[in-house]
Amino acid sequence: MTDKSEKKLNDVPFRITDPERIPAKRYYDEQFFKLEQELLWPHVWQMACRLEQITEIGDYVEYRILDKSVIVVRTSSGVKAFHNACRHRGVELVSGHGNCKKQGFVCPFHGWRFNMDGESTFVFGKKIFSEKSLEQAELNLVPCRVELWGGCAFINFDDDAPSLLDCMGPVAERLSARNVEGLKMEWWCSTVLPTNWKLAMEAFQEGYHTMKTHPQLNINLSAESNPYGQDADVPMPTPPATVEAFINATIRFIERLSEGMAGMIHPDELAIAKSLRDMDLPDDIPGAAMAFYGRLNQEITDQGRARGMPVPDLNELAARGDFSPVDFVFPNYFLLPFFSAMSSYRIRPLTPETCLFEIWSLAFIPDDADRKPVTEPTHIPYDSTEFPPIPQQDYSNLPKQQRGLHAGGFEYMRLSHKVEGQLSNYQRVIDGYLGGEDPVKLAKAQQIANGPFESPIKDLGL
Repeated sequence: MTDKSEKKLNDVPFRITDPERIPAKRYYDEQFFKLEQELLWPHVWQMACRLEQITEIGDYVEYRILDKSVIVVRTSSGVKAFHNACRHRGVELVSGHGNCKKQGFVCPFHGWRFNMDGESTFVFGKKIFSEKSLEQAELNLVPCRVELWGGCAFINFDDDAPSLLDCMGPVAERLSARNVEGLKMEWWCSTVLPTNWKLAMEAFQEGYHTMKTHPQLNINLSAESNPYGQDADVPMPTPPATVEAFINATIRFIERLSEGMAGMIHPDELAIAKSLRDMDLPDDIPGAAMAFYGRLNQEITDQGRARGMPVPDLNELAARGDFSPVDFVFPNYFLLPFFSAMSSYRIRPLTPETCLFEIWSLAFIPDDADRKPVTEPTHIPYDSTEFPPIPQQDYSNLPKQQRGLHAGGFEYMRLSHKVEGQLSNYQRVIDGYLGGEDPVKLAKAQQIANGPFESPIKDLGL
């Protein structure tokens, strides 16, 4: 690191100097929030929409982040993105979603028009403008950079930023192997959390909280097998002593995770698991577990493919040994696979202490002309019982944590260097952006910060 870059980093307020300690004010300080708005969000790749939202020529959606708005539109020559402002006096052209194939984008203020390729097609009362004000290049909508991956369109306001895949790194290859681009929305929900956007993400970057927050998932876990030690104050169940008891407990776990996440495990996958309850298995529990999951993976794969769905070979993926139930993509996007279906999260800042939290249920779904597409989220209060049980449990903790960060004497979080490292890793990438680090170095740091939850603290090269 050069002296100049070190000085820039030193100028970052509440900079992380000890990777195991995160200053509390990063989660509510107004100045820090404004620096993120100025130096982070204009330079990072952001999941703007799912491509199934814009399947027809002319379909568009608006993506909003803080004070910026972008139109993502499917044209006859591919997906494009434009800054959402009329070139006359800056009025936003669209909100929500729609189709512009017939009329293009029409300014609601003075009627100026632009086609789906962003070209100016009509200026009302041209004769009242000077010639220099009507130069075509200056009238066309300003393009915004867009790249596609994983069934989504990602935008970046920085034309000079490294490519999306250069910033994603190995996580893109691992998830692409699961045919993530073929997944479709079953449902989409949103809520406003009274929580800083970073804090809202961090509950999904470690499994350490599962023992206390989600005790219903501790079915096959004993005090001896608890990865965090034997001192948990949550009562541990008696571990299954027979193969039959183990399989029943495994199916209960799959059922509770399917209910709790309502997207991470599809009901069809749960039904297949239940149908295998009486299959012939080895007499020892480790052998039975391997045989059961192998057969379950095979049935999900075969039955899905028989219905014409692009289900990957789940046993082949399991053999690769690089599975993670939660994968993070910097700065604010998550995919949570288990078998073939996935949950997905996107968290966007609203104010220093509020954020918009969205959840998708994604699955391989047979083509059906009568199926009504999902076009917008169902907005639900964060404390609603309409959310699946696991988000309910997490959402009940997060507002308490946000308030607790203001407590007298609480200066920083203390992280486990072994299982809470992803919190430190991505936060230090944020510091790199706020400190004006080299974009190539930042892309490499993101590759390290991306990926499986419960990662250890890592050297990011910053």
